[in-house]
Amino acid sequence: MPACVSALSPALLLEATALRCERGNVALFADLDLALQAGDCVWLRGANGCGKTTLLRTLAGLRPADGGQLQRRAALRYLGHSNGLKDELSLLEGLRFTAHWQGLAADEAALLEALRFFELLPLRRRPARSLSQGQRRRAALAPLALAQPGSCWLLDEPFDALDDQGVTLLCQLIQRHGAAGGATLFTSHQALAPLAGVRQLQLDGARP
Repeated sequence: MPACVSALSPALLLEATALRCERGNVALFADLDLALQAGDCVWLRGANGCGKTTLLRTLAGLRPADGGQLQRRAALRYLGHSNGLKDELSLLEGLRFTAHWQGLAADEAALLEALRFFELLPLRRRPARSLSQGQRRRAALAPLALAQPGSCWLLDEPFDALDDQGVTLLCQLIQRHGAAGGATLFTSHQALAPLAGVRQLQLDGARP
């Protein structure tokens, strides 16, 4: 994917060396080396149960690694399978809460623009419980549209429940993030023609 990075050397945002993760004392993967630099977009692939979600959660600091070294040199933003929406809050209230909880400096105009990007602005006063699954997924993704240049995104199946337009919007946002010096590591079981230049990382037995 296109990225605006230094001609000398792009910034290293996250690095794992000889990383090992286990489930029930059985290794899911071992000796995994991974480096995410500014502008990178990496599609994490592999068979069900090979440890993709475990790897993302480990990189995000939500579980400890079972071996190896991990260096986080940038702010991390993790999105898992759960949308994490509060059903009783409106979309705007929920986005404002998430921005505050994630420590993002976002004024009202930025919040509205994030909702507009995902075509949710007309629904901003509706409670999350009233939304369709696709709308709920867009709402969960909306915090990514709040600026945090140079951060590292770890996204677990972010395209789930999105229609074609939603997929296109998220691909545009990922590309914009890379151009601003960020990096994205994501999983997806869908074909992603709109996401140009993505690099693939096969987890089941292959080294990156």
